Amino acid sequence: MPDTRTIRPYLEDLVAAAARAAVAAGDLPDVAIPGAAIERPKDPANGDFASTLPLRLARAAMRPPLDIARAIVHHLPADPAIEPPAVAPPGFINFRLSQTFLQDQVEHIIAAGPAYADLQLGAGRSAQVEFVSANPTGPLHVGNGRGAAIGDALANALAAAGYRVEREYYINDAGTQTDNFAETLYARYQQLFGRDVPLPEDGYPGAYMVELAEEVRTRHGDAFLRPPGEPVPPELARLGIELMVGRIRTTLENFGVRYDRWYSERSLYEPGGAYEQAMAILREAGMLVERDGALWFASSELGEDKDNVVVRSDGRPTYYASDIAYHWDKFLRRGFDLVIDVWGADHHGHVSRLKTATKAVGADPEALQILLYQLVTLKRGGEVVRLSKRSGEIITLDELVEEVGPDAARFFFLLRSPGAQMDFDLDLAVRQSSENPVYYVQYAHARLCSILERAREQGLTPDGGNVRLLTAPHELALIREMMQLADVIENVATRFEPQHLPHYAQELATAFHAFNDAFKQQNDPSLKVITDDPELSRARLRLVLAARIALARVLGLMGMSAPERM
Repeated sequence: MPDTRTIRPYLEDLVAAAARAAVAAGDLPDVAIPGAAIERPKDPANGDFASTLPLRLARAAMRPPLDIARAIVHHLPADPAIEPPAVAPPGFINFRLSQTFLQDQVEHIIAAGPAYADLQLGAGRSAQVEFVSANPTGPLHVGNGRGAAIGDALANALAAAGYRVEREYYINDAGTQTDNFAETLYARYQQLFGRDVPLPEDGYPGAYMVELAEEVRTRHGDAFLRPPGEPVPPELARLGIELMVGRIRTTLENFGVRYDRWYSERSLYEPGGAYEQAMAILREAGMLVERDGALWFASSELGEDKDNVVVRSDGRPTYYASDIAYHWDKFLRRGFDLVIDVWGADHHGHVSRLKTATKAVGADPEALQILLYQLVTLKRGGEVVRLSKRSGEIITLDELVEEVGPDAARFFFLLRSPGAQMDFDLDLAVRQSSENPVYYVQYAHARLCSILERAREQGLTPDGGNVRLLTAPHELALIREMMQLADVIENVATRFEPQHLPHYAQELATAFHAFNDAFKQQNDPSLKVITDDPELSRARLRLVLAARIALARVLGLMGMSAPERM
């Protein structure tokens, strides 16, 4: 008997086999049978699943789709998982799951527990998700938070789909911006000792730089002071980056994000490292050209609209060179099967040329997926909020989490597709009412826990409940909704669209609230979860337990907590 994860391919096999049987019996012309893709009808009144195979066979078979559908249905064997299928214009075969099959899904969910709806799409292949990776030159802002929520939820979904997932933060600790950061820190550090030192022209004037300088002085006193006019001590430059990365790490951990690896850009340039290896491959392939004193990657020969500089005329590698080396390391040295970069939308111009370079160094560009996300606009009382109350500067991710909490921040960041700009309503995010989707979903989980707790107090548990007693429409509707989770995970893991998670969470919460409200609206004591009939009560408690498992699973995939009380 199939379960919630396998019912779609099970139906596909049934329909394809019936079509081949119809051909063998002469009920259909001898035509090739393509995959019998099964989809969910837009209108649930048409059933749980539908096949469009008759429509796709019509041209080759030179028969009306309805006739083809009837021929296929004639050869479909009776099956306990489905009710007798129905044919509908212009050529659909509609399937409705049997009551027995639906009831059995409650047992499947409970047996699976926290692993409910796990898939094997990845089949153990390795996937790396690199996200946030903001320059370690300042605190993370709200936009970085959106990238963090997207990347982490995507990694969770990939793991649920059967991939071995690694989360990585790429530390941009080489290049001009880190030089400017070090010069700013040294200027602030010197100012603390009374020196009249201006900030560099391209420096970082934020108050956090003063805080960092004070932390350095507290730890090391004047150990990094050099005679006026001397360059930044290298030890101070490294320490500043370490302190800033430490703050970023703390911010992300408070947001619920933990990485498997923090990868230093500087490590690319170690002797025999990724930079040397990647450049050697391009040089051997004749793809590096010296021009105007610089070294160019001849990417125009591979379809790009222009060549790109990889080494400047002063000998310094460009960011593009770093990215080429970094992705060579991901694919060729570490051997990831799938690499996903989560970037801000301002990097859109870099996507094509990075895929081109990935191919040039010997990796599959189709295995590199780059997910771009748009900006976030914070609003309070309908007005746009641009500056921090605390510092008058950008609003940091820390401040957002402090105001609305990590759960609300994550949910709202995920609610829109990454490519859509989003308005974040700060007032709505903290509102304790059904208008707030975060509260609505988490309250559903708390209510499920409350029902189970109240039953325990009355000496009732789900143990031994007979799911065959679950026959009411609102009970079966809740089961149907729980069954959707495997499809949601598949969508997120194959289409890289994490917005399906919060939308599904709301739909599942709605199904539970409808289930619970159906009992509340009846005066008949038998129409409650906990009734005077212990057997019926245990059956319904079993359904409640399954719903709690499913809702906790989708909350976990989003990186949110599943509160037991609210």
